[in-house]
Amino acid sequence: MKNTSVFCLLIFALSVTLLSCAREPEVKKPNAVTIGSLADAKRLLPLLASDSASGDISGWIFNGLTKYDKNIKIKGDLAESWDISPDGLKIVFHLRKGVLWHDGIEFTADDVIFTYDTVINPKVATPYGSNYGPVSRVEKMNSYTVKVIYKEPYAPALESWGMGIIPKHILEGKDITAEYYNRNPVGTGPYKLKEWITGQKIVLEAFDNYFEGRPKIDRYITRVIPDNATMFLELKFGGIDVMGLTPPQYKLQADKEFFNKYFQKFKYPSFGYTYLGYNLLDPKFQDKRIRQALTHAINKKDIIAGVLLGYGTPCTGPFPPESWAYNSAAKDLEYNPEKAKKLFEEAGWRAGKSGLLEKDGKSFVFTVLVNQGNDARLKTAQIIKENLKTVGVEVNIKVLEWQALLHEFIDKKRFEAIIMGWALSRDPDIYDIWHSSKTKEGEFNFISYKSDEVDRLLLDGRRTFDMEKRKKIYHRIHEILSEDQPYTFLYVPDALPVLHKRFKGVEKAPIGIWHDFIHWYVPKNKVDWYGA
Repeated sequence: MKNTSVFCLLIFALSVTLLSCAREPEVKKPNAVTIGSLADAKRLLPLLASDSASGDISGWIFNGLTKYDKNIKIKGDLAESWDISPDGLKIVFHLRKGVLWHDGIEFTADDVIFTYDTVINPKVATPYGSNYGPVSRVEKMNSYTVKVIYKEPYAPALESWGMGIIPKHILEGKDITAEYYNRNPVGTGPYKLKEWITGQKIVLEAFDNYFEGRPKIDRYITRVIPDNATMFLELKFGGIDVMGLTPPQYKLQADKEFFNKYFQKFKYPSFGYTYLGYNLLDPKFQDKRIRQALTHAINKKDIIAGVLLGYGTPCTGPFPPESWAYNSAAKDLEYNPEKAKKLFEEAGWRAGKSGLLEKDGKSFVFTVLVNQGNDARLKTAQIIKENLKTVGVEVNIKVLEWQALLHEFIDKKRFEAIIMGWALSRDPDIYDIWHSSKTKEGEFNFISYKSDEVDRLLLDGRRTFDMEKRKKIYHRIHEILSEDQPYTFLYVPDALPVLHKRFKGVEKAPIGIWHDFIHWYVPKNKVDWYGA
């Protein structure tokens, strides 16, 4: 471990030296933006794009009926307006006219009906089906008007229709889970797929006939770079244009002359969190006291200081502090190894001759899975390993390629514990993550959490439009999950993106920096790239 640490420090020192004498990044395609991604996409149809690598690409290819504006307010996308009945049980969407699919066919109400029928089809393994469970039916009133009728009030209704609409004329009667359709998507979005080289890059090109106007940036390129240090050097030399920096990179490099001259820098709290999740089908983790003990034995402040270098805050439950559903009174289980030992002992685990906790002749040993290329999660796992060692728990760490981790281990519940993160919706409806019905393969409650009270509250939270009542409901959910500890809720990291200075029209807003990407532009005169 010591030799490895010294080697890593030498590599980092070398990169610092290179940056200190770095030249201007070599920009080969000025009017394209190139993104670095630790993982390749898997499936690009929005109903199936359940991982972030796929969702990031899919979001530029497809549109929903609604979307969020820069201030996190719902506005129209493929729907230009809507009417909601006083009882909240009917929404009439008025669709935009003249919107074209990438193949030139016009988008109509038929596509909306087809998308709805597909997402509720039990044969389609989508994690988003429950968003439409409260819908009674969807009716076509004419080619540009759709009526949605609900069985009961559904507070996240408008947000739920932000899921990408898919083309009936291409996919009707087809198996949408087939690889062909997920690798050759046809949408209505500002970009269309031009090239996909597995494990290397995905190239999107601007759609000339996009209904909001052709994007000013010609291409959106994602390069798969599964190592963060390599990605950082690619940023420095011009291989990519934008990157979410790690805390060490941001703290030690972002204020240097090189970055100040060539890059725009941003910092804001991410709307999500990182967690250590336990497979609750595993007998080791089924006793709440065990999960509480594990959390008491983990020093979150050390993780935030050592891994995030202070760019983050402790997480207490399923909502980040930026959410209106966040319960500031929810108890965070403090770092207290002695309390952890007492809880283990109450649950029947006692120190054996080896120093490890033992019960029924078995030692308390488990493996934590992390995804390849995510240094923060790996370092977090290493700190957790050392923390738990002091209370008699042995932790092994296994690093896996992202798609293998998702589909071979998480989806199939072949894990003991995982370090993962959630990037959350702005509406606090977390039914898909926590309801006990959402544990099938490909769904988000892969830890198999079950609580009758949480199940009931999740439904209640969907059924009321009253903000204060909803807030009380989600505060209670926050409180219960903080007590149950199905995850050890670790931290809410800050987002630390940097972007090449040639891109103009970039605005940081409550929702981030990408909300107005189609209007970014690059001055033709290079003299204007690095000006004030």
